[in-house]
Amino acid sequence: MKKITCLSLSVLITVISQATVTLPKLFTDGMVLQRDKTITVWGWADPKEKVSVILNKQSKAAVTDKAGKWTVTLAAESAGGPFTLTVKGKNTITVNDVLIGEVWICSGQSNMEMPIGGWGLINNYQQEIANANYPQIRQFAVPKKVSLEPQADVEGDGWKVCNSANAPAFSAVAYFFARDLYNELKVPVGLINTTWGGTMVETWTSREAYENSPEFKEMINRMPKVDLTELQRARATQATAKLNKLQGGPANPGEIKTWNQPSFNDNNWGTLNAPGVWEEQEPGELDGIVWLRKTIEISAEDAGKKAVIELAMIDDKDETYLNGKLIGSTALYNAKRVYEIPAGILTAGKNVIAVRVTDGGGGGGIYGDAADLKLTIGSNVIPLKGKWTYRIEKISQEQAGVTPNSYPTLLFNGMINPLIPYTVRGAIWYQGETNAGRSYEYRKSFPLMITDWRQRWKLGDFPFYFVQLASFRANNGDSEKGSGWAELREAQLQTLSLPNTGMAVTTDIGDTKDIHPKNKQDVGKRLAAIALNQTYNKGNAFSGPVYQSFKTEGDRVVLTFSHADNGLMAKDKYGYVKGFEIAGADQKFYFATATIEGNKVIVKSPNVRQPVAVRFGWADDAVDDNLYNKEGFPAGPFRTDNWKGITEAVKYTIQ
Repeated sequence: MKKITCLSLSVLITVISQATVTLPKLFTDGMVLQRDKTITVWGWADPKEKVSVILNKQSKAAVTDKAGKWTVTLAAESAGGPFTLTVKGKNTITVNDVLIGEVWICSGQSNMEMPIGGWGLINNYQQEIANANYPQIRQFAVPKKVSLEPQADVEGDGWKVCNSANAPAFSAVAYFFARDLYNELKVPVGLINTTWGGTMVETWTSREAYENSPEFKEMINRMPKVDLTELQRARATQATAKLNKLQGGPANPGEIKTWNQPSFNDNNWGTLNAPGVWEEQEPGELDGIVWLRKTIEISAEDAGKKAVIELAMIDDKDETYLNGKLIGSTALYNAKRVYEIPAGILTAGKNVIAVRVTDGGGGGGIYGDAADLKLTIGSNVIPLKGKWTYRIEKISQEQAGVTPNSYPTLLFNGMINPLIPYTVRGAIWYQGETNAGRSYEYRKSFPLMITDWRQRWKLGDFPFYFVQLASFRANNGDSEKGSGWAELREAQLQTLSLPNTGMAVTTDIGDTKDIHPKNKQDVGKRLAAIALNQTYNKGNAFSGPVYQSFKTEGDRVVLTFSHADNGLMAKDKYGYVKGFEIAGADQKFYFATATIEGNKVIVKSPNVRQPVAVRFGWADDAVDDNLYNKEGFPAGPFRTDNWKGITEAVKYTIQ
């Protein structure tokens, strides 16, 4: 027994002595390092092992600590390359094609994640991909990962050079931001893309930040100590319970094969209304595969004829059957479904439409305009809006498990902490849609996240530029009903009180019907304009008019604006300003006429004789707002009052 123990110990010592020096996954061929700042390089090796790092003409060494961690700080380098980064310990690592330039963290939810090619299909995506020949722009895509504890490293398949083969996977906003920087600065640009669609700001912030925050300390103290494996099991149990409640249990695999057939009896299925995502009705929050069915009557005269079926839009993917025959399938959540029905499929009497919907996250089901939900046979139009039956085929494993929004800190731990202390210039951010239900709290939670990142990177108040929410008809919110989206934009505007921040206004380039607007070019351009002015001191215009002061003159209000020295304009073919409202002491708002005088706007309404408040763009969907400065940047939504909003009492709680 003693001999075996000694032998085992000998083998163990041999294995340890042969342990190799390793680098974080961020350090791969093609990487971009930050210019004009000290460069931090780190990794792991044996305890007390000496490690040397060589870059350009520099060579520095360090000795690992008891845990085997080592860190080397290199002197700042000017832009250039390609260089070779060499790390030597008991083994040697060589990282080739290293460029030195500008490095930016690119983070947030789906509008930052949205790629140049793929699910979003941005404007002119084919041409953009074909023209994406920028070898000095590179992206590192951080794989999606949730974690209850801060992680030391990420996975990933390395840095990718921007060319037509790799560009489809680049974040569109980040790419257009980088393209403008490169064209102006002529230095390499590195993008660290760490994004996850549908995520809340709370998941991107560290536990320690919450523990040290008066507003959130109580919330984080209620977070249970959980094991991911146990949590996965609990979520699976919840998913099973949901299926049992909605339909008595999981679907029968053999029966599923018959759900597209007209002979199948769906009388015991649940019902929902279309158009309308199912999250807003029964079955509620659900990601997975759901079948929708509707029975319609066809006259003998129309039987057998060619027809066209329109199903508005379907989130995310559909397979559409008519009387058991597949007539179309689309994998884009924001594409209108228009399918031709060949002659001979429609029959006299009852006909069954069956749609198999696959939803990967967010809203699910048929959505859009009711007018786009119909079957047309010649001049005969049969509306398809209203009641549909539904049955769940499968709840996705992701929903059954731990999602980024299951608890706070999960994405900070899995997708931000491993990036620290990689030297960066700053961060760009596009997020907020998921937090629009608790917008007032975002006034605290968003600045807390920014401050948290800055403190952990130890690079000072590095630039943090973000996108204000675009226009979208979320809940048809406005001044009369209240608007969570307007209140979220206000919270973003107030975040500019933090030093070295900037905000790109995008209400004018949103999409009333699409939460993922396709114009990502202008989003990136506006972020780049901020960076070029505030970070790189280029002296360019970068902001639209910003509300400055309010003065009442009888029945009219005079508003002044900064960033309007060259004057204001209404960017509209009719030449008049849209988006303003005015109210008296009764707090009832009326649409107002607005005229421009230099850097001032004069607002009035015949319905308000003694005005006390003005609002501009105060709605979920503010796409018609058209006040710009002469440099072509839009004014963002604002209000002069501080009347109670609809999200003031809504707080984040851990479920």
